[in-house]
Amino acid sequence: MPNALPTHLNPSSLSDPVYRGSVQNLYAVQEHPGFIVCETTEAGSVFDVGSIFKIDGNDLNRAIFRHAMYERLGQPETWQRVEKALLQSQTLGETWRSQLMDGTLPAMIENGAQTHHVGMMDAITGEIVTKGMPANPSCYNVVRRFPVMKPPQRNVMGNFVFDYAQFHQSSTYVVPLEYIVRFGVTSGSSVLRKYEALSDKERRAFELELGLNGTMRAWQMLDRPIYDLTSKYEPEDRAVTKQEALLMSGLSTQSFTGTIKMALLGAWAVRELLEEIGLQLWDLKWEFAVDGDELFFVDTIDADSFRATGAVPVDGRQLIIHYNKQAMRDYYRVISSEWYAGVNSAKHEAATSGAPFKEVLKAGQAVGKYPMTPEVDAVFLALQAKKTALIKQHVLGESDAASVRAGLVEAGLAEAEFYRANGKLAELLAINAL
Repeated sequence: MPNALPTHLNPSSLSDPVYRGSVQNLYAVQEHPGFIVCETTEAGSVFDVGSIFKIDGNDLNRAIFRHAMYERLGQPETWQRVEKALLQSQTLGETWRSQLMDGTLPAMIENGAQTHHVGMMDAITGEIVTKGMPANPSCYNVVRRFPVMKPPQRNVMGNFVFDYAQFHQSSTYVVPLEYIVRFGVTSGSSVLRKYEALSDKERRAFELELGLNGTMRAWQMLDRPIYDLTSKYEPEDRAVTKQEALLMSGLSTQSFTGTIKMALLGAWAVRELLEEIGLQLWDLKWEFAVDGDELFFVDTIDADSFRATGAVPVDGRQLIIHYNKQAMRDYYRVISSEWYAGVNSAKHEAATSGAPFKEVLKAGQAVGKYPMTPEVDAVFLALQAKKTALIKQHVLGESDAASVRAGLVEAGLAEAEFYRANGKLAELLAINAL
């Protein structure tokens, strides 16, 4: 039975990865061709440049969070709690509330959400555990395999475009979009940069669209979440309009709306888990797959795909500490600002020429046009490892929520002192302090 669910796997039997990514590897299983084994790694990637740092233990920590969160998504109880949160919200507005609670949510309350996740492999026995955590958690999760189609690039009278026709001709595939859900606006948010570039008249219209009562500012929680859409299988993530996203997706309007509702509702499910340990969820991203009329949560859900923060007192102010990949982005922006500027210049050059961004950056670095990628300070990496280890303890129930919360605060204070010791605390406060 080649398409039967695998019940046991031996990691040593896995051949070379069919896909070697910046933060995970994917393996085909010969006797189970309908499934893929996902191996998380310690590697990290920011700014679309690929793997440029490693965080100790992050491979296992991310795999555990992914397994636990996907299991939650499949449980009706999760969506019952989300329904309760929607009903208790004082700021959503009745129109949005009724739309979110119609159709998609009732189905998930009854049966749970559909996901590509099968289970986690026990590191010693090789058993694929589908409910609960294995006795010996591993970096290997098993998921259902969905076709991934990448749009070819075409030259149209000297302009480069991507051709999405194949998505309209298929019924089973990973939707070529990333769905970004925002509960609030952070200092590094692309939606804030977009807002700041608008004219006064355009800003008023944007505020109305988002349901804001005044000027958008950094570290502002929104009355209701908003969502953005970006391309997934182009060389660089690209923001797209709702209209363009619908055409790119190959989905019917009904199914496309279903993915948007799933993204918004799924964000509430993650928010609940993080709030237990004092973390505030600002935004996260989702991906989906389609099989006929059925929609599935797919890809990763861990600190690489959400932005959660806490706050610690520093020099009479409240400093926002990131317990996710944004901490690494800020590190490069503040500690390695020349390299960060070079990356942005390479992206502009790639957009103008049509050449792949990574190739432009690598070629520019080879001739000294752009700075070489710097090594991350070991002290800073150790702090990031401590953060993810604490979140793992919460997911596994190894420590009570209060102890984890205290440990996260301690790590945040140590991070502030790292920047102080390197003479960069002022720069960090400028972007992340209230």
